Amino acid sequence: MRTLEKLTIKNFKSIREQTLELDRLNIFIGANGAGKSNLIQAFRFLREIQQRNLATYSLEQGADSLLYFGRKTSKFTEFFLEFAENDLSNAYRIRLSPTTDGALVVNEETVYFHDRKQYQTPYIDVISAGSKEAAVAISENRVAGWVRNDLATYQLYHFHDTSDAASVKAACVLEDNRFLRPDASNLAAFLYYLEQKRPEHFRNIEDTIRQIAPFFERFTLEPSRLRPDRIRLEWKETGSDAYFNATSLSDGTLRFLCLATLLLQPELPVLVLLDEPELGLHPAAITLLADLLSSAATRTQVLVATQSVTLVNQFEPEQVWTVDREDNQSIFRRLITQNMNRWLDDYALGELWEKNILGARP
Repeated sequence: MRTLEKLTIKNFKSIREQTLELDRLNIFIGANGAGKSNLIQAFRFLREIQQRNLATYSLEQGADSLLYFGRKTSKFTEFFLEFAENDLSNAYRIRLSPTTDGALVVNEETVYFHDRKQYQTPYIDVISAGSKEAAVAISENRVAGWVRNDLATYQLYHFHDTSDAASVKAACVLEDNRFLRPDASNLAAFLYYLEQKRPEHFRNIEDTIRQIAPFFERFTLEPSRLRPDRIRLEWKETGSDAYFNATSLSDGTLRFLCLATLLLQPELPVLVLLDEPELGLHPAAITLLADLLSSAATRTQVLVATQSVTLVNQFEPEQVWTVDREDNQSIFRRLITQNMNRWLDDYALGELWEKNILGARP
């Protein structure tokens, strides 16, 4: 499976210069303001670049907020991504600098291809320089096409909004079912598609929900009789014939339902990004969420920023990164089991975090 093997970020928000050698499953822990969310935002920024939205996004955000300590300190920001599958790797580098009006423009954009088994050095091609938008979105270079497809999936899934006005609780367009949207606004349509076309995955989602919500019997999904092009999330409670929809679910249950659908769907995104997915979940649901994340990581690559001790308790040290703010910058470190054996005999990983053995604390 092709994965993002290495990511280098320079001068982006609180990240001055960091290189992360990523695995299939990556859990990031740290205090508020340490830089976990800024790492997630780096992926969002790369996706905006891929969508040729650099000019608009950088103007809206402002170069001073995107660059490490603003334009006076940082004259550029740079990203280098290396993707690999077995002996074949390709890479993408983009350097951007601020303009007088507070936007960012591309200084240079380069792609790389490397057959590690046959050649010592990669093939390199500069695909743009001095442009307002990134060429990776339109370049006919084959490597650029591969990179473009990866960046297009860099979507942050955020299921925190469970208010009365949340989109997930409203009726959605029946045909909006190609992929699960990052706020789960098309959850009903997507689940209906799975029920009709991928029933084994649909049943697996239902079975998983029952583990944390025994009152849940099954979904009752069908197009609206009054508006056949619309569908709403409806379900049946065990032992009841009453009508229930998403507004009848607790916030935690609804969020877990979204997470289960995301992580158990047949075709996962190339990279799953989650920021504090544990919000509002019962400890039992958090434990089950850890199993879902681990299972998903066998089929794709997963990055999670979390504040949950219970969630961290479920993972091995090599899967966990600490994020600390040192010298006015974010520092990322992967934990190493051999340095912690004497502690792990008596404590779970999250407990060591609570005891400030791992760092990543205020």
